[in-house]
Amino acid sequence: MTTEPTGDTATTPEISGRRILGLALPALGVLAAEPLYLLFDIAVVGRLGALPLAGLAIGGLVLATVSTQLTFLSYGTTARSARLHGARRHDDAVGEGVQATWLAVGVGLLILLAGQLLAGPVSRLIAGDDEIAAEAVSWLRVALFGVPLILIGMAGNGWMRGVQDNFRPLRYVIAGLALSAVLCPVLVHGLLGAPRWELVGSAVANVLGQTVAATLFVVALLRSGVPLRPRPEVIGAQLRLGRDLIARSLAFQACFLSAAAVAARFGAAAVAGHQVVLQLWNFVTLALDSLAIAAQALVGAALGGADRRGATRLAWRVTAWSALFATGLAVVFLLGRTVIPGLFTSDLAVLGQIDVAWWFFVAIMPVAGVVFALDGVLLGAGDAAFLRTATLLSALIGFLPFIWCSLVFDWGLAGIWTGLTVFIVLRMLAVVGRTVSGRWAVTGADRQVGVHNESGG
Repeated sequence: MTTEPTGDTATTPEISGRRILGLALPALGVLAAEPLYLLFDIAVVGRLGALPLAGLAIGGLVLATVSTQLTFLSYGTTARSARLHGARRHDDAVGEGVQATWLAVGVGLLILLAGQLLAGPVSRLIAGDDEIAAEAVSWLRVALFGVPLILIGMAGNGWMRGVQDNFRPLRYVIAGLALSAVLCPVLVHGLLGAPRWELVGSAVANVLGQTVAATLFVVALLRSGVPLRPRPEVIGAQLRLGRDLIARSLAFQACFLSAAAVAARFGAAAVAGHQVVLQLWNFVTLALDSLAIAAQALVGAALGGADRRGATRLAWRVTAWSALFATGLAVVFLLGRTVIPGLFTSDLAVLGQIDVAWWFFVAIMPVAGVVFALDGVLLGAGDAAFLRTATLLSALIGFLPFIWCSLVFDWGLAGIWTGLTVFIVLRMLAVVGRTVSGRWAVTGADRQVGVHNESGG
C-alpha cells in the first residue's frame, strides 16, 4: 500500500478534454441504458392491454422510488474510492467497492423482505383500484428479488468510476439489459415455445438480466485480489455519507411529486403537458449528469493525491464544459420549439400547456449545466453534507412555495416551472459560492469522506 502524498503538491497532470469525455460518455451510456430498456418493456407489456400496463406503471413506480433513494451506493462509493485511487492506493479503492457490495446485499435483503410484506397495501394505496393493484402486486413480488442485484450494480458502478474504469460497467449493464430485452417478449407473450407468463414474465426477465449484471460486478471483485471480509468501520462511514445523499434525494422527490400533484389539479391537459416537458428535462439531466460523474471521479482522485490546485482547476474546467454543452442543448430545444412537442401529442390543449413550460425549460438549461457540474465536483470531494443542506433549503425556500402558491393563486404551469427555475438558481448560487470558498477542497485519502463537512457550513 503506497503512502499518500501530503500537502498541496500539484501531482495531477492537466486533464485533457479527451480524458473527460472518455469518462463521461460511458457513464452516459450506463445512465441512458435502463430508461431505454424501460421504454421497450412498456411497449412489450402494452400489447397485453391497459390493465397490465397500468399494473407495470404502479409496480415500476414503487420499485424506482425505493431504488433511487439508495444511489449513495454509487455516488458515495465513487467519492471515497476516487480519493484512494488518487493516492495510488488501488487495493483500498477497490476495497470500498467490496464494502459497498456487502452493504448493498444487506440493505437489499431488508428491502426485499419489507417489500414482500408491504407490496399489497402500498400498491392498493397508489393505484386506488383493486384490479390495477392486483396486477401491480403480481409484478412487484417478483421484481423485488432484483433489488439486491440492482444495489450490487450501483456499488459496482461506484467503485469502478472511482478508479476511472468506466467501460466495464457499461459492458456489464448492457449485458444484463440485453438478456432482459431478449427474454421479455418471449416470457410475456409465450414465444418460441416458452410459457406465456404475461406481466409476471416482464418481472422475471428483469430479474434474470439484473442477475447477469450483478454477477459480473461480483466476479470483478473476486478477481481483483483484495480482501473480501466485511469491515464495519468502512460500512459505517459509507452509511454516514449515504444519510446526507438520501436526505437530498428525498428533497427532490418531495418537490417533483408535489409538482405533479398540483399540475393534476389544473386538468388533464396541464398534467400531460407538464409530464412531456418533465421527461425532456429528465433526458437533459441524464446528459449533464454524465459530465458530473466524470468530475466526481477526477476531482476525488486529485484531492486524494493532495493536489488541491489541480482539483480546483479541474472543477472550473468541467463546469465550463458543462455550461457550454447545456447552452447547446438549450439552443437545440429553442429551435425545435414548434417541432419537438408535436412528436409527443397532437392535442392542441396539451400543446398549449407545453408551450407555457417550454420557455422555463430552455432558460434553465445553461444554469443547470453549472449546477450539475459543481454537484459532481462537491460529491467527488465528499462534501455531501453541504449539498444536502443546500438542496433542502433551495427546495423549502424556492421550489415548494411556488408549487403550492400556484395551486392557491391559480398560476398553472407557469407557477410550477417558476418554482423549478428558482430552485435551480438557488442551487447554482450555493454551489458556486461553496466552490469559490475553497472549503470543499480537503486533501488526503484518509479523510472520512462525507464526514469532514458535517455541519454543511
